[in-house]
Amino acid sequence: MNRQQQTEALFAALDQRILLLDGAMGTMIQAYGLGEDDYRGTRFADWNHDLKGNNDLLSLTRPDVIREIHNAFLEAGADIIETNTFNSNAPSMADYGMEELVAELNLAAARLARECADAHTARTGEPRYVAGALGPTNRTASISPDVNDPGFRNITFDQLAATYEVAALALIEGGADFLLIETIFDTLNAKAAIMGVRRAFRSGGVDVPVMISGTITDASGRTLSGQTAEAFWNSVRHVQPFMIGLNCALGADELRPYIAELARVADTRVGAYPNAGLPNEFGEYDESPAHMAGIVGEFAESGLVNLVGGCCGTTPEHIRAIGDAVAPHAPRVIPEVPVRCRLSGLEPFSIGTDDLFVNVGERCNVTGSAIFRRLIEADDYAAAVAVARQQVDNGAQIIDINMDEGMLDSEKAMVTFLNLIAAEPDVARLPIMIDSSKWSVIEAGLKCVQGKAIVNSISLKEGEDAFIEQAQLCLDYGAAVIIMAFDEQGQADTIERKVEICKRSYAVLVDKVGFEPADIIFDPNIFAVATGIEEHANYGVDFIEATRQIKASLPHALVSGGVSNVSFSFRGNNVVREAIHSVFLYHAIRAGMDMGIVNAGQLAIYEDLPEALREAVEDVVLNRRSDATEKLLEVAEQYKDQKSGAAVKKQDLSWRELEVAKRLEYALVNGIDEYVVDDTEEARQGTDRPLDVIEGPLMAGMNVVGDLFGAGKMFLPQVVKSARVMKKAVGHLVPFIEEQKEGVRSTNGKIVLATVKGDVHDIGKNIVGVVLQCNNFEVIDLGVMVSCERILEAAKKEGANIIGLSGLITPSLDEMVHVASEMQRLSMELPLLIGGATTSPAHTAVKIEPRYEGPVIYVKDASRSVGVAQALVEPDTRDEIVARTRKDNARRREQHAGKKRLAPQLSLSQARQRKHEIDWSSYVAPAPTFLGNRVFDDIDLGELRDYIDWMPFFNAWEFHGKFPQILEDDTVGEAATSLFEDATAMLDRIIDEKWLTARGVIGFHPANTHEHDDVLVYRDDERDAIAHRLVQLRQQRAKAEGQPQSCLADFVAPAGQGHADYIGAFAVTAGIGIEEHVERFEKAHDDYSAIVLKALADRLAEALAEYLHERTRREFWAYASDEDLDNSARIAEAYRGIRPAPGYPACPDHTEKATLWELLDVESAIGLRLTDSYAMYPTAAVSGFYYAHPDARYFAVGKIDRDQVASYAERKGISVEEAERWLAPNLGYDPRAAEVA
Repeated sequence: MNRQQQTEALFAALDQRILLLDGAMGTMIQAYGLGEDDYRGTRFADWNHDLKGNNDLLSLTRPDVIREIHNAFLEAGADIIETNTFNSNAPSMADYGMEELVAELNLAAARLARECADAHTARTGEPRYVAGALGPTNRTASISPDVNDPGFRNITFDQLAATYEVAALALIEGGADFLLIETIFDTLNAKAAIMGVRRAFRSGGVDVPVMISGTITDASGRTLSGQTAEAFWNSVRHVQPFMIGLNCALGADELRPYIAELARVADTRVGAYPNAGLPNEFGEYDESPAHMAGIVGEFAESGLVNLVGGCCGTTPEHIRAIGDAVAPHAPRVIPEVPVRCRLSGLEPFSIGTDDLFVNVGERCNVTGSAIFRRLIEADDYAAAVAVARQQVDNGAQIIDINMDEGMLDSEKAMVTFLNLIAAEPDVARLPIMIDSSKWSVIEAGLKCVQGKAIVNSISLKEGEDAFIEQAQLCLDYGAAVIIMAFDEQGQADTIERKVEICKRSYAVLVDKVGFEPADIIFDPNIFAVATGIEEHANYGVDFIEATRQIKASLPHALVSGGVSNVSFSFRGNNVVREAIHSVFLYHAIRAGMDMGIVNAGQLAIYEDLPEALREAVEDVVLNRRSDATEKLLEVAEQYKDQKSGAAVKKQDLSWRELEVAKRLEYALVNGIDEYVVDDTEEARQGTDRPLDVIEGPLMAGMNVVGDLFGAGKMFLPQVVKSARVMKKAVGHLVPFIEEQKEGVRSTNGKIVLATVKGDVHDIGKNIVGVVLQCNNFEVIDLGVMVSCERILEAAKKEGANIIGLSGLITPSLDEMVHVASEMQRLSMELPLLIGGATTSPAHTAVKIEPRYEGPVIYVKDASRSVGVAQALVEPDTRDEIVARTRKDNARRREQHAGKKRLAPQLSLSQARQRKHEIDWSSYVAPAPTFLGNRVFDDIDLGELRDYIDWMPFFNAWEFHGKFPQILEDDTVGEAATSLFEDATAMLDRIIDEKWLTARGVIGFHPANTHEHDDVLVYRDDERDAIAHRLVQLRQQRAKAEGQPQSCLADFVAPAGQGHADYIGAFAVTAGIGIEEHVERFEKAHDDYSAIVLKALADRLAEALAEYLHERTRREFWAYASDEDLDNSARIAEAYRGIRPAPGYPACPDHTEKATLWELLDVESAIGLRLTDSYAMYPTAAVSGFYYAHPDARYFAVGKIDRDQVASYAERKGISVEEAERWLAPNLGYDPRAAEVA
C-alpha cells in the first residue's frame, strides 16, 4: 500500500476497534543486559564518550536487538510499533556528543520498524503500522533549571523546533505512518515539536497524521510545567491531531481520571499507554499483565479510549493481556463539542455564546501604564510581575502584555517578562494576550508561552499576502488572533467599513489559512467620543452596530476592543471616564461584544451611576442629541476634582441613613467594606440567632448582586469585591455562631463541599458551609476549581456522609454530571447534593440523577441545606427524602421529555487632629534600668517552655479550638493528644540534647515623638543628637466620635516639651541549629518530624519574645516590677505595654525592620539576618518595639490615603512609588489611577 492507502487503512481500523500500541522499549532493552561494547559496536569503538544507556544508538549498533523487540510486540498483538527514537534529538544526543547523528538515528530506526511491520503484515495479512516517536528531550522550554533565576532558559523554542524538524523529516523518509509527539511534560516543548513537524511537512512535501501524548506527572493532575489535562489539550489542538493521549509517569489506575478528562473535552480520538503501575523502591514496575489489563479494560468498557498500550515496565505479555481485555469493547465515539474559543494558561479558559463578558487586564502595558513602563525601564521585573498579580486579583481573566516603547528592547523585555510570569502560578494560570504592533515582538512572545495565547494584533494593513503569512504563523504557534478593522486603505471608521474589512478578513482566515472561526477575534476599532469634532459623534454607535452585524454575519467569531479609548477625551476626569466605560460596555455587550481590554479594578456599576451623569453619558455614547458633548461637559464639572467613581460613594454617605438591611445590601452591591462589620453587628444584635443575619439581609443582598451580574449591570471584578464584603461579614459572625454551640463539639455528619473544576465561585458554597457547621455538621471544604478525583478521594479519605457540589457558571453543570458518573463507576452510595446559581431542579433530574444510582438532591439555597442534610443522616428520614426526591425527579424528567464588585475617610491632617490624646503633664515616663543594647546568648530552652502558647501550634496542623480543651475534644481529641504527645516528646529532646540555640537582643533608648507620627531615637540621654527616626502610620478610616485615629507615636511623649521618654526594641530567634536536624529528618523521609520541629521552633521563638517582654516589664524597664501573671494571662496580654512588630497591623511597613536592625545591631549580636524582602532568617524569629505607656494598645492602621503615603515617603527619604510598593496592602486608593492618562 502507498502512504495514502496506509493512512486510510489505519483510520478505518480505528473506526472499527480499539487499536493496540506496543510496550516499553527501554524495559525490553534493559532485559538484554547489554554492555558498553554492544552500544559502541565497531563504528563507535573509539568514541570519546561513554555510550552505554544510549538506547537509540542500538538501531545502528545492535539492530538485531531492536528488531527482536519489535517482533515480540507484534507477535503479542500490537497493531502499532514505535520507532526507537525517544531520545533521537539534539539536546538528548548532546550528552553523548552525537548531535550530528539525529537524522541518521531517526532514519535508521524508522526503516527498521517499517521492515518489521511490513514483514508481519506479509506473513499474517494483518496490517501493522509504525509510529515515528518524537520524545520530549532532556530540556524544558518553559521552566528554568536554576531556582535562583526563574527567567533563565537552557533551551530555546527555535533550537527545539529545528531538531524536531530534522527528526520528523527522517522519520517520514524512513516510512513512519504517523508522528507521535510523546511523553510531553512541558507543553512549550510540544509546541516547538509541532512547529518543527509543520515545517517538515512543508519542506518535505508530505503530510502524515500526528498524535500527541502528554504526561501527567503526579496526583496533582498536571504536567511538570503545570498544565491541567484540558489546558494541555487546548494548547496543542491546533495541529489537529488524529489522536490525543497520555502516557508514562503514572500507572493505569492513577492515570484514569485524566484520560476521562481528555475523553470529555477532545473532539478527536483518545489514547492511553500508562506505566505498569508506579515504580517500587528499586525503580522497577510490579504491576502484572493481568492486573494492568483489568484496569485498562475498564477504560475501554467506559468508552474512554480508541488506542491503548504500555509505557515503562510493560512487556509483550502486558500488551497481549491488554489486547484481550479491550477486544470486546467498541472504540470511543468522538463527541461533538460546542464551538468555543478554547484558550489556556496553566488552566483552560474558553469563551462561547453563553459566557459573560471577559475582562482582559490592561496594566501590563508600557504604552498605557506609566508605572509599568518605569518598572520595565528600570529592570524591576519583580515589581512588574506584581502588577500582573494585581490584575489577576482584580478579576482579569486574560492578561494583555505590551512592550512597545521606543527606548526599550521590546523583544527582550517581552521574553524576560513572559519567562518570569511563567514561574508565577497565580498569573500563569490565565491565558496571555501578546500585544504589539511589531510582528517580531509578537513572535518572540509566542515562543515563550506554553498555553494557547491570543495575538493582538494583525490586519490587512500591509496587504493580503502579509496578512496570510502572519496568520499562518499564528496558527502554527497555536494562538487565537485579534484582527484590527484595518486594510490597505487605512483604519475603518464607519459601520460599513468595519463590517466589510472584518468579513474579508474572516473569509481569508477561514478559507485560505484554515483558522477555526472561534479563534478569530475582531477589534472594530473603539474611538474616542465627545471630542467636539462632529465626525466623531457617532463613533460609539459605529462600534456597537458594527459589533451587532459582525456577530450576526460571521459565525462563532468574537469581538473585542480597547475600552479606555472611548473616553480618551475626558482623560484626567476618572469619574466620567469610568462612567463612559460602564455605559459603553452596557450597550456593546448587548450588541455582542465578548471581551475587552479594561482596567479590571476600576469599573463603575452601570445601575449605580448618578442618573444625570448616566443620562449625559448615554446621550454621548449613543449620539442621541446634537449637544450631547456640551451637556456632558457641564455635568463633568462637578466630578473633575474626584479621582475615581469610588470617591463619589465616599462623599455621598446618604445610604448610611438607611435601615441596616438596606445598608448591608448597598455595601455588598458596591463592594464597600468600611462599615460592614459595624452593620453586621447591628443586625446581629437585632436577632436571636447570628445565623439569621446570614440567611436574611446578607443573602438578600447577595441575591441583588446576582441579579445585577446576570443582567450585565455588574461585572466580574465587582462581584469579587462583593464576595470580599460578604466574607468579612460572615467572618464577624462566625465566633458568635460558634458560641451558640456552647463549646460542644458534636457532629451530625461529615460533608465534603467543593466548587467543581472550572469554576471559581464560592460565595454560596461558603455560606452553606457556615450554615451546616453551625448546625453541627463537620464540613470539609475543598475550595474552588476542585477536580472530580480530588472530591471523591477526599470523600473516601474523610469518611464523608454527603458530598455537596457547587457551581455558578454553565460548564459546571457538565462537570457535575461527570462527578455523578464517576461516583457510579466507583460504586459509591453517598448522597450527592447539587447547588449553585446555575443549577436547577430540572437539570439535576434530567442530567445528573440518571448517571448515579445513589441519592441526588438539588438544594436551592443555604437555608434549605440543613434540613436536607439532617434528613439524609437520620435513618428514620433518609428513605423518605430519597424516595420523595426520586419521585419528583422522575416527574421532572417526564415533563422535560414532553417539552420542546475601603478607603480612608479622613485626610492625614484630620486624622492627626483626632489622635490618641494623653495628658503628658501628669505622666512621668519610667526610665529603663540601662540604656543601650544587651545580648542574651544561649537562653535556657527549659525556662521558655512555660511561656509557650500552644494553640497556634495546633492551628498550624489545622486543629481549631482552645488549648488544653482541644485535647478532650470528642472529634479531634485523640489526634490532637497524639500530636501533643509527639510534640512534647520532641520538645524534651530539643531541650535535653540542645538541638536549638535561643538568642536575643534587647535595647532601650531615649525617644520622643516628633511632628505627630514619628519617633525620634536619640544617641544618648542628652537628646541633642538623633540616631534613628521610626516613621509610623496613622489610621485614616473614620471612627466613632471619641474614638482616636491611632498611631504608635501617640504612646511616646512629644519632643520639645521637657518630657523624657524611651522606647525599647528586641529581636529574638530560637532557630539557630535547626537546619541539621531538619535535614536529618528529611533524609529519613520523616517529614512529619521535620514539620513538628519547625513548628516547635516557631513556638519557642514566640515564647522567648514573651519571656523577654516579661523581664522587660519587671526588671529591665521595671514599670511593672510587681507583675505576677500565669501563662494564660500572658497569652491574653493582661499586662501593661505592647511589643508591636514591623509588618504587622499597627506597623505594617516591613522596611522599618532595617531601622530596628541598625538600632540593635541584630545580625552581629545574635546572627539573625534580614533578606532583601525583610524576612528574618532563621525563620523561627520575632522582632519589634517595646512601648511602656499604660494607654499603649494594638490596633490596625488599615487603609491610608495618598496624602499620608506622600508624607511617609518624604519622612523616610524614599520615593512615593517605593512607599506604595511596601504599603500596597494598606493603600486606600489605586496608585495607578493618577499615573495613566
